[in-house]
Amino acid sequence: MKVARFYAPGDIRIEEAPEPVPGPEEIKIRVHNTSTCGTDLKIFRHGHHHIDPPRVIGHEIAGEIVEVGAEVEGWVPGDRVQVIAAIPCGECAECLRGYQTICPNQLSMGYHFDGGFAEYMIVPRNVLKVDGLNRIPDNVGYAEASVAEPLACVLNGQNFAGVEEGDVVVVVGAGPIGCLHVRLARAKGAGAVYLVDLNRGRLDMAADLVKPDAAICASEVDSVEQVLALTEGRGADLIITAAAAGKTQEDALRMAARRGRISFFGGLPKDNPIIACDSNLVHYRELTIYGANGSSPEHNKQALELIATGAVPVSDLITHRLPLDGVLEAIDIVSSGDAIKVTIEPGLS
Repeated sequence: MKVARFYAPGDIRIEEAPEPVPGPEEIKIRVHNTSTCGTDLKIFRHGHHHIDPPRVIGHEIAGEIVEVGAEVEGWVPGDRVQVIAAIPCGECAECLRGYQTICPNQLSMGYHFDGGFAEYMIVPRNVLKVDGLNRIPDNVGYAEASVAEPLACVLNGQNFAGVEEGDVVVVVGAGPIGCLHVRLARAKGAGAVYLVDLNRGRLDMAADLVKPDAAICASEVDSVEQVLALTEGRGADLIITAAAAGKTQEDALRMAARRGRISFFGGLPKDNPIIACDSNLVHYRELTIYGANGSSPEHNKQALELIATGAVPVSDLITHRLPLDGVLEAIDIVSSGDAIKVTIEPGLS
Protein backbone atom coordinates (compact mmCIF):
# COMPACT_ATOMS: atom_id res chain seq x y z
CA MET A 1 0.00 0.00 0.00
CA LYS A 2 0.96 3.66 -0.28
CA VAL A 3 1.64 5.83 2.80
CA ALA A 4 2.86 9.34 3.57
CA ARG A 5 5.52 9.19 6.29
CA PHE A 6 7.03 12.01 8.29
CA TYR A 7 10.79 11.59 8.81
CA ALA A 8 11.94 15.02 9.92
CA PRO A 9 10.91 18.68 9.57
CA GLY A 10 10.53 19.33 5.85
CA ASP A 11 10.74 15.61 5.05
CA ILE A 12 7.50 13.76 4.31
CA ARG A 13 7.86 10.87 1.88
CA ILE A 14 5.28 9.00 -0.18
CA GLU A 15 6.34 5.36 0.16
CA GLU A 16 5.22 1.81 -0.41
CA ALA A 17 4.61 -0.24 2.73
CA PRO A 18 3.14 -3.64 3.58
CA GLU A 19 -0.54 -3.61 4.42
CA PRO A 20 -0.94 -3.72 8.20
CA VAL A 21 -2.37 -6.79 9.93
CA PRO A 22 -4.66 -6.20 12.91
CA GLY A 23 -3.94 -7.83 16.23
CA PRO A 24 -6.69 -9.63 18.19
CA GLU A 25 -7.85 -6.36 19.84
CA GLU A 26 -7.51 -4.15 16.75
CA ILE A 27 -9.43 -3.23 13.61
CA LYS A 28 -8.09 -2.61 10.11
CA ILE A 29 -9.79 0.04 7.99
CA ARG A 30 -9.54 1.17 4.40
CA VAL A 31 -9.04 4.92 4.63
CA HIS A 32 -11.48 6.87 2.45
CA ASN A 33 -10.68 10.39 3.69
CA THR A 34 -8.16 12.01 5.99
CA SER A 35 -8.49 15.77 6.08
CA THR A 36 -5.58 18.09 6.72
CA CYS A 37 -5.27 20.88 9.25
CA GLY A 38 -2.85 23.49 10.52
CA THR A 39 -1.35 20.93 12.88
CA ASP A 40 -0.15 18.87 9.91
CA LEU A 41 1.56 22.00 8.60
CA LYS A 42 3.24 22.57 11.98
CA ILE A 43 4.41 18.95 12.08
CA PHE A 44 5.84 19.26 8.58
CA ARG A 45 7.70 22.45 9.47
CA HIS A 46 8.81 21.73 13.02
CA GLY A 47 8.09 18.11 13.93
CA HIS A 48 6.42 17.32 17.24
CA HIS A 49 7.78 16.09 20.56
CA HIS A 50 5.20 13.26 20.63
CA ILE A 51 6.23 11.95 17.21
CA ASP A 52 9.08 9.46 17.03
CA PRO A 53 9.74 9.28 13.27
CA PRO A 54 9.26 7.72 10.88
CA ARG A 55 5.52 8.04 11.40
CA VAL A 56 2.47 8.02 9.13
CA ILE A 57 0.67 11.23 10.11
CA GLY A 58 -2.91 12.41 9.56
CA HIS A 59 -5.54 12.43 12.30
CA GLU A 60 -8.91 13.53 10.81
CA ILE A 61 -9.86 10.04 9.66
CA ALA A 62 -12.85 8.29 8.12
CA GLY A 63 -12.91 4.90 6.47
CA GLU A 64 -14.41 1.44 6.09
CA ILE A 65 -13.66 -1.61 8.23
CA VAL A 66 -12.03 -4.41 6.24
CA GLU A 67 -10.84 -6.74 9.02
CA VAL A 68 -11.74 -7.20 12.67
CA GLY A 69 -9.48 -8.72 15.32
CA ALA A 70 -10.61 -12.00 16.89
CA GLU A 71 -11.34 -10.42 20.29
CA VAL A 72 -13.21 -7.37 18.99
CA GLU A 73 -17.00 -7.35 19.28
CA GLY A 74 -19.66 -5.13 17.76
CA TRP A 75 -17.93 -4.37 14.47
CA VAL A 76 -17.93 -6.12 11.10
CA PRO A 77 -16.26 -5.55 7.73
CA GLY A 78 -18.14 -2.95 5.75
CA ASP A 79 -18.97 -0.73 8.70
CA ARG A 80 -18.35 2.94 7.93
CA VAL A 81 -16.39 4.59 10.73
CA GLN A 82 -14.79 7.79 11.97
CA VAL A 83 -11.76 7.61 14.26
CA ILE A 84 -11.02 9.94 17.19
CA ALA A 85 -7.67 11.73 17.11
CA ALA A 86 -6.98 12.36 20.81
CA ILE A 87 -7.09 9.16 22.85
CA PRO A 88 -7.67 9.51 26.61
CA CYS A 89 -6.58 6.71 28.89
CA GLY A 90 -9.99 6.44 30.54
CA GLU A 91 -8.45 5.52 33.88
CA CYS A 92 -6.67 8.55 35.38
CA ALA A 93 -8.16 10.99 37.90
CA GLU A 94 -9.06 13.50 35.15
CA CYS A 95 -10.75 10.91 32.93
CA LEU A 96 -12.70 9.50 35.88
CA ARG A 97 -13.96 13.02 36.63
CA GLY A 98 -15.12 13.35 33.01
CA TYR A 99 -12.25 15.61 31.90
CA GLN A 100 -10.97 13.41 29.07
CA THR A 101 -9.72 16.35 27.00
CA ILE A 102 -7.02 17.05 29.60
CA CYS A 103 -5.99 13.45 30.26
CA PRO A 104 -2.27 13.57 31.18
CA ASN A 105 -1.77 10.17 29.55
CA GLN A 106 -3.40 11.12 26.25
CA LEU A 107 -2.13 9.48 23.09
CA SER A 108 -2.94 10.53 19.53
CA MET A 109 -3.48 9.04 16.10
CA GLY A 110 -0.76 10.15 13.70
CA TYR A 111 1.57 10.82 16.64
CA HIS A 112 1.89 7.73 18.84
CA PHE A 113 0.14 5.50 16.30
CA ASP A 114 0.28 5.54 12.49
CA GLY A 115 -2.41 7.82 11.17
CA GLY A 116 -4.63 8.22 8.16
CA PHE A 117 -2.34 9.34 5.33
CA ALA A 118 -2.34 5.74 4.10
CA GLU A 119 -4.51 3.42 2.09
CA TYR A 120 -5.05 1.17 5.12
CA MET A 121 -4.47 1.68 8.83
CA ILE A 122 -4.94 0.00 12.17
CA VAL A 123 -7.35 1.29 14.80
CA PRO A 124 -5.51 0.37 18.02
CA ARG A 125 -7.11 -1.14 21.12
CA ASN A 126 -6.52 2.18 22.91
CA VAL A 127 -9.16 3.77 20.67
CA LEU A 128 -11.62 0.90 21.02
CA LYS A 129 -11.17 0.83 24.81
CA VAL A 130 -12.55 4.39 25.16
CA ASP A 131 -15.32 3.93 22.56
CA GLY A 132 -13.46 6.12 20.11
CA LEU A 133 -14.57 4.43 16.88
CA ASN A 134 -17.83 5.96 15.66
CA ARG A 135 -20.35 4.79 13.12
CA ILE A 136 -20.87 7.24 10.29
CA PRO A 137 -24.58 8.05 9.79
CA ASP A 138 -25.94 6.80 6.48
CA ASN A 139 -26.50 10.30 5.10
CA VAL A 140 -22.95 11.47 5.85
CA GLY A 141 -20.12 10.94 3.36
CA TYR A 142 -16.59 9.94 4.32
CA ALA A 143 -15.17 13.38 3.56
CA GLU A 144 -17.78 15.06 5.75
CA ALA A 145 -17.17 12.49 8.49
CA SER A 146 -13.47 13.31 8.51
CA VAL A 147 -14.41 16.88 9.49
CA ALA A 148 -16.14 15.55 12.62
CA GLU A 149 -12.81 15.57 14.48
CA PRO A 150 -12.12 19.32 14.15
CA LEU A 151 -15.82 20.01 14.75
CA ALA A 152 -15.53 17.95 17.95
CA CYS A 153 -12.74 20.26 19.11
CA VAL A 154 -14.89 23.30 18.30
CA LEU A 155 -17.78 21.72 20.21
CA ASN A 156 -15.56 21.21 23.26
CA GLY A 157 -14.51 24.86 23.22
CA GLN A 158 -18.04 26.22 22.86
CA ASN A 159 -19.57 23.84 25.38
CA PHE A 160 -16.96 24.90 27.93
CA ALA A 161 -17.19 28.65 27.38
CA GLY A 162 -20.91 28.52 26.72
CA VAL A 163 -23.00 30.08 23.96
CA GLU A 164 -26.26 31.49 25.27
CA GLU A 165 -29.33 32.42 23.25
CA GLY A 166 -28.84 35.86 21.73
CA ASP A 167 -25.12 36.14 22.50
CA VAL A 168 -22.87 38.32 20.38
CA VAL A 169 -19.99 36.05 19.42
CA VAL A 170 -16.69 37.10 17.83
CA VAL A 171 -14.59 34.45 16.10
CA VAL A 172 -11.00 35.49 15.38
CA GLY A 173 -9.47 33.40 12.59
CA ALA A 174 -11.18 32.61 9.28
CA GLY A 175 -9.62 29.21 8.67
CA PRO A 176 -11.59 25.94 8.82
CA ILE A 177 -11.79 26.05 12.61
CA GLY A 178 -13.11 29.61 12.54
CA CYS A 179 -15.72 28.64 9.96
CA LEU A 180 -16.87 25.75 12.13
CA HIS A 181 -17.04 28.07 15.14
CA VAL A 182 -19.28 30.48 13.22
CA ARG A 183 -21.66 27.72 12.19
CA LEU A 184 -21.76 26.04 15.60
CA ALA A 185 -22.37 29.35 17.38
CA ARG A 186 -25.33 29.96 15.09
CA ALA A 187 -26.64 26.43 15.76
CA LYS A 188 -26.41 27.16 19.49
CA GLY A 189 -28.55 30.27 19.16
CA ALA A 190 -26.09 33.16 18.95
CA GLY A 191 -27.78 36.44 18.11
CA ALA A 192 -24.90 37.73 16.00
CA VAL A 193 -21.57 36.26 14.94
CA TYR A 194 -18.66 38.41 13.73
CA LEU A 195 -15.66 36.91 11.93
CA VAL A 196 -12.21 38.55 12.14
CA ASP A 197 -9.04 37.82 10.15
CA LEU A 198 -5.91 39.65 9.03
CA ASN A 199 -5.96 38.11 5.54
CA ARG A 200 -8.52 39.80 3.31
CA GLY A 201 -8.63 36.96 0.78
CA ARG A 202 -9.12 34.26 3.39
CA LEU A 203 -11.71 36.36 5.22
CA ASP A 204 -13.74 36.96 2.06
CA MET A 205 -13.59 33.29 1.07
CA ALA A 206 -14.74 32.17 4.53
CA ALA A 207 -17.40 34.87 4.85
CA ASP A 208 -18.86 33.93 1.47
CA LEU A 209 -19.44 30.41 2.83
CA VAL A 210 -20.45 30.87 6.46
CA LYS A 211 -22.13 34.30 6.19
CA PRO A 212 -21.15 36.01 9.47
CA ASP A 213 -23.13 39.08 10.47
CA ALA A 214 -19.95 41.10 9.95
CA ALA A 215 -16.56 40.27 8.44
CA ILE A 216 -13.77 42.39 9.92
CA CYS A 217 -10.36 42.57 8.24
CA ALA A 218 -7.97 43.33 11.09
CA SER A 219 -5.19 44.45 8.72
CA GLU A 220 -7.42 47.26 7.44
CA VAL A 221 -9.30 48.40 10.55
CA ASP A 222 -8.98 48.17 14.33
CA SER A 223 -10.97 45.03 15.14
CA VAL A 224 -11.61 46.10 18.74
CA GLU A 225 -13.07 49.42 17.62
CA GLN A 226 -15.20 47.66 15.01
CA VAL A 227 -16.66 45.20 17.50
CA LEU A 228 -17.41 48.00 19.96
CA ALA A 229 -19.07 50.02 17.19
CA LEU A 230 -21.19 47.05 16.11
CA THR A 231 -22.33 46.49 19.69
CA GLU A 232 -22.93 50.18 20.50
CA GLY A 233 -19.97 50.16 22.86
CA ARG A 234 -21.03 47.14 24.89
CA GLY A 235 -18.65 44.55 23.45
CA ALA A 236 -19.10 40.86 22.70
CA ASP A 237 -20.45 38.21 25.05
CA LEU A 238 -18.03 35.55 23.79
CA ILE A 239 -14.77 35.94 21.90
CA ILE A 240 -13.13 32.82 20.45
CA THR A 241 -9.49 33.20 19.41
CA ALA A 242 -9.03 30.57 16.71
CA ALA A 243 -5.70 32.05 15.62
CA ALA A 244 -2.22 31.36 16.98
CA ALA A 245 -1.27 34.95 17.78
CA GLY A 246 -0.90 36.61 21.16
CA LYS A 247 -2.39 39.88 19.91
CA THR A 248 -5.72 38.16 19.22
CA GLN A 249 -5.90 37.11 22.87
CA GLU A 250 -4.96 40.59 24.08
CA ASP A 251 -7.55 42.17 21.77
CA ALA A 252 -10.18 39.70 23.01
CA LEU A 253 -9.89 41.12 26.51
CA ARG A 254 -10.50 44.62 25.17
CA MET A 255 -13.56 43.73 23.08
CA ALA A 256 -15.36 41.69 25.74
CA ALA A 257 -18.59 42.93 27.27
CA ARG A 258 -19.08 42.98 31.03
CA ARG A 259 -19.37 39.38 32.22
CA GLY A 260 -17.96 38.38 28.83
CA ARG A 261 -16.22 35.09 28.17
CA ILE A 262 -13.04 34.55 26.20
CA SER A 263 -12.03 31.18 24.77
CA PHE A 264 -8.31 30.83 24.09
CA PHE A 265 -9.00 28.19 21.46
CA GLY A 266 -5.82 28.47 19.40
CA GLY A 267 -2.57 27.70 21.21
CA LEU A 268 0.37 30.10 20.87
CA PRO A 269 3.86 29.25 19.55
CA LYS A 270 5.88 27.52 22.27
CA ASP A 271 8.69 30.07 21.92
CA ASN A 272 6.31 33.00 22.47
CA PRO A 273 3.36 31.97 24.68
CA ILE A 274 3.20 34.99 27.00
CA ILE A 275 0.66 37.80 26.49
CA ALA A 276 -0.01 41.13 28.19
CA CYS A 277 -3.16 40.69 30.24
CA ASP A 278 -4.82 43.77 31.70
CA SER A 279 -6.04 42.08 34.86
CA ASN A 280 -8.09 45.12 35.80
CA LEU A 281 -10.28 44.44 32.77
CA VAL A 282 -10.79 40.90 34.02
CA HIS A 283 -11.39 42.16 37.57
CA TYR A 284 -13.75 45.08 37.04
CA ARG A 285 -15.66 43.64 34.08
CA GLU A 286 -15.89 40.19 35.70
CA LEU A 287 -14.50 38.47 32.62
CA THR A 288 -13.89 34.74 32.37
CA ILE A 289 -11.07 33.22 30.32
CA TYR A 290 -11.38 29.62 29.18
CA GLY A 291 -8.85 27.27 27.66
CA ALA A 292 -9.83 24.75 24.99
CA ASN A 293 -7.87 21.58 24.29
CA GLY A 294 -8.93 18.99 21.75
CA SER A 295 -11.99 16.80 22.14
CA SER A 296 -13.30 13.68 23.81
CA PRO A 297 -14.77 10.55 22.19
CA GLU A 298 -18.24 11.84 23.12
CA HIS A 299 -17.59 15.16 21.39
CA ASN A 300 -16.79 13.22 18.20
CA LYS A 301 -20.11 11.36 18.40
CA GLN A 302 -21.98 14.62 18.92
CA ALA A 303 -20.12 16.23 16.02
CA LEU A 304 -21.18 13.45 13.66
CA GLU A 305 -24.78 14.00 14.78
CA LEU A 306 -24.54 17.75 14.17
CA ILE A 307 -23.28 17.03 10.65
CA ALA A 308 -25.93 14.37 9.99
CA THR A 309 -28.82 16.59 11.07
CA GLY A 310 -27.56 19.56 9.06
CA ALA A 311 -27.20 21.69 12.19
CA VAL A 312 -23.57 22.29 11.23
CA PRO A 313 -23.05 21.77 7.47
CA VAL A 314 -19.48 20.94 6.47
CA SER A 315 -19.51 19.64 2.90
CA ASP A 316 -19.13 23.11 1.35
CA LEU A 317 -16.13 23.82 3.59
CA ILE A 318 -14.18 21.06 1.80
CA THR A 319 -12.66 23.15 -0.97
CA HIS A 320 -9.91 20.77 -2.17
CA ARG A 321 -9.74 16.97 -2.62
CA LEU A 322 -6.37 15.40 -3.43
CA PRO A 323 -5.00 11.87 -3.78
CA LEU A 324 -2.60 10.38 -1.24
CA ASP A 325 0.48 11.32 -3.22
CA GLY A 326 -0.75 14.92 -3.08
CA VAL A 327 -0.13 15.25 0.69
CA LEU A 328 2.72 17.73 0.19
CA GLU A 329 0.59 19.78 -2.18
CA ALA A 330 -2.20 19.71 0.39
CA ILE A 331 0.15 21.04 3.08
CA ASP A 332 1.26 23.81 0.71
CA ILE A 333 -2.37 24.77 0.09
CA VAL A 334 -3.03 24.86 3.85
CA SER A 335 0.05 27.06 4.26
CA SER A 336 -1.09 29.46 1.53
CA GLY A 337 -4.46 30.14 3.13
CA ASP A 338 -6.10 29.59 -0.26
CA ALA A 339 -8.42 26.85 1.02
CA ILE A 340 -10.88 26.23 3.79
CA LYS A 341 -10.59 22.44 4.18
CA VAL A 342 -8.29 20.16 2.18
CA THR A 343 -9.01 16.44 2.29
CA ILE A 344 -6.88 13.52 1.17
CA GLU A 345 -8.69 10.68 -0.62
CA PRO A 346 -6.39 7.66 -1.05
CA GLY A 347 -8.84 6.23 -3.61
CA LEU A 348 -8.26 9.15 -6.00
CA SER A 349 -5.74 8.63 -8.77
